[in-house]
Amino acid sequence: MLSIKGPVKINVDLGEGYGNFKCGPDEDLIPLIDYANVACGFHAGDPLIMHETVLSCKAHGIAIGAHPGLPDIQGFGRREIKMSAEELTAAIRYQVGALKGFLDAEGLPLNHVKPHGILYGMMYRNRETCRAVYAGVPKGTTVFGLAGTIHEEVAQEMGLPFVAEIYGDVKYNADKTLVIDRKKKPWLPEETKMHIESLVENSAVTAVTGEEIELPLGGHPVSLCCHSDSPGCLEIVKTARAIVDKFNATHFPSA
Repeated sequence: MLSIKGPVKINVDLGEGYGNFKCGPDEDLIPLIDYANVACGFHAGDPLIMHETVLSCKAHGIAIGAHPGLPDIQGFGRREIKMSAEELTAAIRYQVGALKGFLDAEGLPLNHVKPHGILYGMMYRNRETCRAVYAGVPKGTTVFGLAGTIHEEVAQEMGLPFVAEIYGDVKYNADKTLVIDRKKKPWLPEETKMHIESLVENSAVTAVTGEEIELPLGGHPVSLCCHSDSPGCLEIVKTARAIVDKFNATHFPSA
């Protein structure tokens, strides 16, 4: 029985450079994706990069979401920082508001909010952290998160529409949580293909400890996430696009 109840969409984190420093090949990735998660300045991104990323996504008709993180440019938002609930809510509201300013200038809606890096992991481990982050999300805005975890429970509790994420370039622990590396490690092409096919076709994946685990998607819309800072990210996203397009055409031809 098919666990995914609708067409899979691809999302990628974009705009994660800073000043003269560039992170990923955003201009090559944008035509391949459905949703962009735009860095909002705390882990990466600056006002000009945010502006340029919004313009590029607009030109390709890509739905744009905010990608807020912890205030950690040096560690790219992948180092845990202890913050009070009040601080977290304010930090999320500040970052989402910054991106929304650029979206408003272009007459574009905020499609979603997806927390970045270690903050994403902190949220599925701690309910109060998750509540604090979601309190900074504009009312009624969709959030992207890990189904079957606190992400999903708190989104439902707070009345936020939820999209279940699966990860094309991140490994999974046996407890169905993510292995969040400080720096992305390379994937072999065949390893990438097998991993993404298993996620999309079977809603399952092989954990780093060798177990085959099924992912609870809860009937939510599903989006496959890839990262612009992964080594070989362009080939990973091209592989994901081919697999997702085949899956969608087979199972949801009229969507």
